[in-house]
Amino acid sequence: MSDFSDLSAVELSAAIRSGEVSIDEVTTAALEKASNDVFGAFVVVAEADARVSAESAKAALAAGSQSPLLGVPCPIKDLNEVAGLPFELGSRAFGGNVGGRDDGIVTRLIRAGTIMIGKTSTPEFGLPCYTEPDVGPPARTPWDPGRSAGGSSGGAGAAVASGAVPIAQGSDGGGSIRIPASACGLVGMKPSRGVVSPGPFGVDGPGLASQGFLTMTVADTAAGLDAVAEGWPGDHFPGSGGGFLASLGEPLPRLRVGLLTTPVLVPAAPVHPESLRAAERTATLLEALGHRIEPVPPPFGPTEWEAFGAAWSVGACLAPVPPEREHLLTALTRHLRTQGQAVTGPQLASALAHAQQLERTVAKAWANVDVVLSPTLAQPPAPIGSLRNDDDPAADFLAQTAFTPWTSVYNLVGRPAISLPLHRATVDGAELPFGAMLSAPAREDHLLLRLAAELETADPWPRRAPSLL
Repeated sequence: MSDFSDLSAVELSAAIRSGEVSIDEVTTAALEKASNDVFGAFVVVAEADARVSAESAKAALAAGSQSPLLGVPCPIKDLNEVAGLPFELGSRAFGGNVGGRDDGIVTRLIRAGTIMIGKTSTPEFGLPCYTEPDVGPPARTPWDPGRSAGGSSGGAGAAVASGAVPIAQGSDGGGSIRIPASACGLVGMKPSRGVVSPGPFGVDGPGLASQGFLTMTVADTAAGLDAVAEGWPGDHFPGSGGGFLASLGEPLPRLRVGLLTTPVLVPAAPVHPESLRAAERTATLLEALGHRIEPVPPPFGPTEWEAFGAAWSVGACLAPVPPEREHLLTALTRHLRTQGQAVTGPQLASALAHAQQLERTVAKAWANVDVVLSPTLAQPPAPIGSLRNDDDPAADFLAQTAFTPWTSVYNLVGRPAISLPLHRATVDGAELPFGAMLSAPAREDHLLLRLAAELETADPWPRRAPSLL
């Protein structure tokens, strides 16, 4: 083998275990591609760390490891700490900061035998849905480099979509895995709250954010979650027990699928016809597979969503920015921090209680369906710079909300949601991907992955953008 870019993570690991390709060959190829990155995917390429990981993976291979990710390159998003590597969180205010330890998810991925080749780009503190940090170039989708790879795991999305790696770690606090999945033609899943622990150093907080992956296939997403789903002492949530990859072959019952095409957060948000087509096309496919489709209304309105806004703005205040470096923050971050500092303790407590009540509201509203289907995004991948508005950060935030009127619903209520690249269409002369998003009740991650795998088998998607073929 001379080119591994069309192999999924699970397929690549199988090729390594069979002896078709060596871990050193795979590592060298991934490092070379990452070093020649033209899509703004990487903030640092870590050759020395990658070689250390490769030696550990070779030892595990010799010992008979059957890890489905053994020897697979998997970079880490720069919101997660890796000992000895830059840890700048996409921010000039943290320029020169270096990680002092490995986050728990990094430890789990190394134990699974992955090769940590570097860190991927993120916008400042992962706050916006575009990846255009002041500390580096914007992350671009390989489907049209004039358009954003999304955010905040935009670097991870660009890394996988460009063929540098088959899987990349990401995180999702309001859609930050699913947005780049849609923009880059990939699979991206936010698991249920608590499936992936923030331990041993992090805490759950309001529970908006989940760790996960950007991948080419559903099996790779399942394998990634299996690798990191083991809990840590002191976890608040019970965990999942893993078994995601093994469950993909289990038969599915006939499901009731709710079709949601009305924007939730911004009811008047303009929705591109091809975004709607992504959901409608998926609904037709599900019907052909024997599932029943019925329309469902938004479970709540924009007023109820204000709990997310309060928690999000307070979260922006938690980054320990030295006062003398506040001026280095982007206009959007400063705006959100100002809003968060104005939220009183009782207001935050009320917002979090309201968010918990919304979990019951959503469960009641969608009690008659097993899963809910919607577009992932309201629009195609956004042109670089079209959402960012440093002159009016409030308008910037509103534009992001209109662009992503479905994604943060599931962060707020803790349900799993997955974006699948089931539709493509030509827009302004370029073929672009459009994600369809499926969600399920909390703790039904296995069911959601099995349904996603059924769709992938019925209508496989391309693993590469046309420009890279």
